[in-house]
Amino acid sequence: MSKKRHSFPHAASPCTPESGIRVRQFAVGFTSNFTFARSRSDWHGLIYASAGVMSVHTDARSWVVPPHRAVWVPAGTECSIEVSAGLAMRSLYFKPGVARSLPRECCVVNVPPLLRELILHTIEIGMLNRTIPAHARLIGVLVDQLRVLRAVPLQLPQPSDPRAANVAAQLALSPGRRLSLGAVARRAGASARTIERLFRTETNMTFAKWRERLRLLRALRLLAGGEAVTNVALELGYASPSAFTAMFRRAFGTTPSGYYKGGGAPATTSASDA
Repeated sequence: MSKKRHSFPHAASPCTPESGIRVRQFAVGFTSNFTFARSRSDWHGLIYASAGVMSVHTDARSWVVPPHRAVWVPAGTECSIEVSAGLAMRSLYFKPGVARSLPRECCVVNVPPLLRELILHTIEIGMLNRTIPAHARLIGVLVDQLRVLRAVPLQLPQPSDPRAANVAAQLALSPGRRLSLGAVARRAGASARTIERLFRTETNMTFAKWRERLRLLRALRLLAGGEAVTNVALELGYASPSAFTAMFRRAFGTTPSGYYKGGGAPATTSASDA
């Protein structure tokens, strides 16, 4: 990952409240890894990855956003974004109040073909002004599409207790290492029972489920970058490629190759259970 960190350009240009602008756009491609430093926007953001993969981080959670997904970032949410080489970012920003029923928390959503085309069409137009009839109609269609989006289980809750946070950081550095709960707990100055309790309380997941989700989300990044399934399985500590594929199928309802070919249908299995 590049060490460069830059503030995220949350919109194309400033505008006054009287301008009538209700949707703004931002489009950029990346030829190398990149990190947007933590910042916040006064507008709701739909950060869409039309190609490549990115990770979004807040204090409470992290999300992996593979191709043809987007992360919804409500106004005022402080986050940082890590971008992998090859990512094509096509993002829209909505003025608060344009639709009061939109999600109040960050979430990753599948982007169906109709919304994808609407995003790309809006990128070509630029800012949408509600005083222009054609723009007003497009704003309405965009909001209608956002209201029916389905969230997908691509988030990783972060524990806040210093001991549990230490364990989470250890695992994030080397998700493929076969460290026991007791081993990582001792390094954090706590017992295995304490760490298990903290993970259940603060992430609503068992320690084992949390580590499994960490590995699966890391796998999504590696696969999107072109790594072979065998290499990903070995790097993340699975006994064999077939064991990794079985775990992936249980989590996402399809094989690793099918996930990217099919646009990543929402999971209906255990990965959706926090």
